[in-house]
Amino acid sequence: MFASLISPLVQNFAAACTDRPTFFGLKPWYQYLNLQANPQTGACEVTNFQVLGNRSDFLLIGLVIVDDLLRVAALVAVGFIIYGGITYVTSQGAPDQTSKAQQTIINALIGLVVSLIAVSLVAFLGNRLGG
Repeated sequence: MFASLISPLVQNFAAACTDRPTFFGLKPWYQYLNLQANPQTGACEVTNFQVLGNRSDFLLIGLVIVDDLLRVAALVAVGFIIYGGITYVTSQGAPDQTSKAQQTIINALIGLVVSLIAVSLVAFLGNRLGG
């Protein structure tokens, strides 16, 4: 019953199947859901939206949200690399500021690598589970 109530809402928000708009490279929430083009309107509709069970679509929507958050984390890590580089250049050879800037760059690089690996893992899972 719940699926019959939410299915029309989900169908109205889906964009064209081939045209998935992105905002700064972030994936839309329906990225891993099964979409099918409506021949009359040309818009995309979500097919077989399952609320409960072993193939619940809420898991796929959650994977897209996690994927987008990890992409934002990667962008923040790049920002910290730039910040650490600017701090390193402007430290004027002061040992405490130089070591602090180096540690910022190292931590940001570690965060960037972890987030890139996690993004690829989440995208793999989403594509295998969804479609």
